[in-house]
Amino acid sequence: MFDTLSDRLAATFKNLRGKGRLSEADIDATAREIRIALLEADVALPVVRAFIANVKERARGAEVSQALNPAQQVVKIVNEELVSILGGETRRLRFAKTAPTVIMLAGLQGAGKTTLAGKLGLWLKGQGHSPLLVACDLQRPNAVNQLSVVADRAGVAVYAPEPGNGVGDPVQVAKDSIEYARSKQYDVVVVDTAGRLGIDQELMQQAADIRDAVGPDEILFVVDAMIGQDAVNTAEAFRDGVGFDGVVLSKLDGDARGGAALSIAHVTGKQIMFASNGEKLDEFDAFHPDRMASRILDMGDLLTLIEQAEKTFSQEEAAKMASKLASSKGKDFTLDDFLAQMEQVRKMGSISKLLGMLPGMGQIKDQINNIDERDVDRTAAIIKSMTPKERAEPTIINGSRRARIAKGSGVEVSAVKNLVERFFEARKMMSKMAQGGGMPGMPGMPGMGGGAGRQKKQVKQAKGKRKSGNPMKRKAEEQAAAARREQAAQGGAFGLPAQDDKNFELPDEFKKFMG
Repeated sequence: MFDTLSDRLAATFKNLRGKGRLSEADIDATAREIRIALLEADVALPVVRAFIANVKERARGAEVSQALNPAQQVVKIVNEELVSILGGETRRLRFAKTAPTVIMLAGLQGAGKTTLAGKLGLWLKGQGHSPLLVACDLQRPNAVNQLSVVADRAGVAVYAPEPGNGVGDPVQVAKDSIEYARSKQYDVVVVDTAGRLGIDQELMQQAADIRDAVGPDEILFVVDAMIGQDAVNTAEAFRDGVGFDGVVLSKLDGDARGGAALSIAHVTGKQIMFASNGEKLDEFDAFHPDRMASRILDMGDLLTLIEQAEKTFSQEEAAKMASKLASSKGKDFTLDDFLAQMEQVRKMGSISKLLGMLPGMGQIKDQINNIDERDVDRTAAIIKSMTPKERAEPTIINGSRRARIAKGSGVEVSAVKNLVERFFEARKMMSKMAQGGGMPGMPGMPGMGGGAGRQKKQVKQAKGKRKSGNPMKRKAEEQAAAARREQAAQGGAFGLPAQDDKNFELPDEFKKFMG
């Protein structure tokens, strides 16, 4: 959603690099570019004005003028101001001292309240709670049935005594659900209310009546992040008519410009608490202003990536895999282990989303977006078409076996050959790293282990090396050694020949690994 804004900000900061000191003109030009970027992203004008005023004031202060790297300092200021307008610190749910905690969802029709009720129920279940979803949207056709289906998929309970479709009293259903939750020992009640296509008095009155009937601990306003500036107007109307405690952004994975997300917390004074960034029930999490600001500035979101990995991978399994890679040159690590690891990564979400959380990935987002997720499925199909012995000992896979595996998995024979070769290269590389030797083909680095011993060994060999007794041959050897030293002196990192970025190519073993 924030791709356009990220690109504009990245281009703006690029112009500041290499400047030892920033003049007034530099600050004004940067502020102007940031203003244009925010307005293009559909951020509300009052928010843009406040944001630019704060950035300019701080950029003219001592923290930039006395900094060793003014450009980085400006990026830091913009990052902190983005965090500020997104709400500052992460806002957590308030739970009642005496169960059940009542959470009421409010918003316009089409904002995604019913689906979000299921996502919130699954999230609460993962936090150790026992939620109950309550169907109080009795106007929209099939709303009650939709909530029942979503609750079933999330594995949580639902309270839906009325059929809906215009039948039943939503206020009475909401009131009865509290007693039902107490009797059945549910500690959180999520009330899904009706919406309208636009703000009207009937909608506001019904929402207010449900609020008065159940006395919710949290009222969450669900807003479609794709509707732009109207999201802010709607939020203000709900704040004044019904009141709410926090905001939930739905459809954050859309292709809108994202200005609503940057505006709504600042304008309403209520923080964004949750964000829904996909259609699946598990694509939902607490909203962290600092992490969102980092994503916008292409600084990645490693904390979220780590949290997702911790949910998916067990420490016991990770230690087991590490020991397999570290022992006997990684030969204990089989294709079965490779398949298990691949499936675990797949559980974390789409590969493109995971890569997007890494710092600097915005520069290659086109390549990331073009990643074919089905490649993982093809690789899994090839491995599953092998016999247990072939997975344990891939070295036995010859021509006839490759043909059989290719036929069984529906791919070309060359795809099987490439997979096996990439597996050997990957195992070799990971084994080297697991043993503390750094990447293959590269010298050992300080603190990584393995490097010092190798260097000592090389020195010892160099001392014992004898020179040729033939004067002509010795002279040729000396000239070759001098040429190598000159080339190394002119080369880049790791003693590689100096070359520009355009002509840079990966080593052959990395090409094989990357496919």
